[in-house]
Amino acid sequence: MPPMLHAVLAGLALAVAVAMPALAEGLKDEIAPTGKLRVAIAISPAGGAFWSTRTEAGFAGVPVDLGKEMAAQLGVPVEYVVHQNSGQITDAAGKGTWDVTWLPKDPERETRMLFGPIYEVADATYIVRPGSSITNFATLDQPGIKVAAVNATATMRGAVAHLRNATVTGYQTYDEIFGLLKSGEIDAFALSRDQLNKMAQKIPGTRVLDETFKKTVTAVAVPLGHNQALTFVSKFMNEAVTNGTLRKAYDNNGLKDSPIRTE
Repeated sequence: MPPMLHAVLAGLALAVAVAMPALAEGLKDEIAPTGKLRVAIAISPAGGAFWSTRTEAGFAGVPVDLGKEMAAQLGVPVEYVVHQNSGQITDAAGKGTWDVTWLPKDPERETRMLFGPIYEVADATYIVRPGSSITNFATLDQPGIKVAAVNATATMRGAVAHLRNATVTGYQTYDEIFGLLKSGEIDAFALSRDQLNKMAQKIPGTRVLDETFKKTVTAVAVPLGHNQALTFVSKFMNEAVTNGTLRKAYDNNGLKDSPIRTE
């Protein structure tokens, strides 16, 4: 090999060797600027593919497991930033308080954060209070009917668009709405079917309606402008689907019978 060509190739190899760690550090500076991966989660007893729950040891949930695995790949500790609902996570997107999250995606949120691959598709419907005569959407959408939803969520926006006559009111927490439904102070609650089915088991006499008013999709997300982070989390989620990481997170959190639904 000519000395000049050898020198050029050696220089290129050195440049690549130097650049690769620099890229890795650049990613960490963007996705974990505090030295920790701050994962935004929302807490409720519902569980599921989006909600997380409190445990004696800390937190449990699909986003909890995924965040822990993502932090391990980055080589940084994980920190969970707790919110009451997905609307609060959205409101904090531009405040620099979290680095990555998993939450329902809709057009409004796409203006406030960057979304990666969808990992869950859920059917949104309503559960009606014990003793209610409501059996379908037609009998639900009547003047004087009180429908609750978790405030500033994709499901609430869908319920507002769906119901023309019933009144939709947003509340901050799942627990608050649970209590109102159990006591009969509201007529119905809009949420994903899997979570409402769990609620129905805890409140005898309630009924989950058969119809679906909206498909809710859940995806990984990062704050606006974090394009390098988006590339990393998108790759992470695509691999999580194929290598079993997502399936394991589902199974660990009471979703063994739930299929992984992606788009």
